[in-house]
Amino acid sequence: MKAIMLRTLMPMAFLFTMLSCSSDSSDEGNLPNGNSALVENYDYNPTELELMRIINEHRQSINLPVLQPINHISYKSEEHNEYMIENNVVNHAYFEERSQNLVQVLGAVKVNENVAYSFNTPQAALQAWLESPSHKANIEGDFTHFGISVRISPETGRKYYTNMFIKK
Repeated sequence: MKAIMLRTLMPMAFLFTMLSCSSDSSDEGNLPNGNSALVENYDYNPTELELMRIINEHRQSINLPVLQPINHISYKSEEHNEYMIENNVVNHAYFEERSQNLVQVLGAVKVNENVAYSFNTPQAALQAWLESPSHKANIEGDFTHFGISVRISPETGRKYYTNMFIKK
């Protein structure tokens, strides 16, 4: 009986771990390849602009301050989307490295991240995040800035979303 229960719960625990949100407020760790240059330019697509707008509208609707976008955060989010597309995964792999980069380059004191996959619209992605307590906590958290990337897999046509939040 225990073996059957263990075999049933282990995949669920693994899936939950892979799809949960990441957070980090420490300043430990090393940057991969020493890449600590500030990225100042980022070309937002209409989906990213819409998602930023509706996240801030949600925050305003519950009397929270709007988050200011930072191009460097969106660039780091885009890097993660490209990684997920290339490896056909949805996860928070290398979050520590992204987090440390934002700490070192932008002076972040707190960093969190939401990821999503296969939602056709920004509204659908936001709704799914708001229905998840940990994702909602990031969206409604004590942050000052954010960045967003939405990329489409050329092979599957599915959208990948990475949304990073920082507090300065």
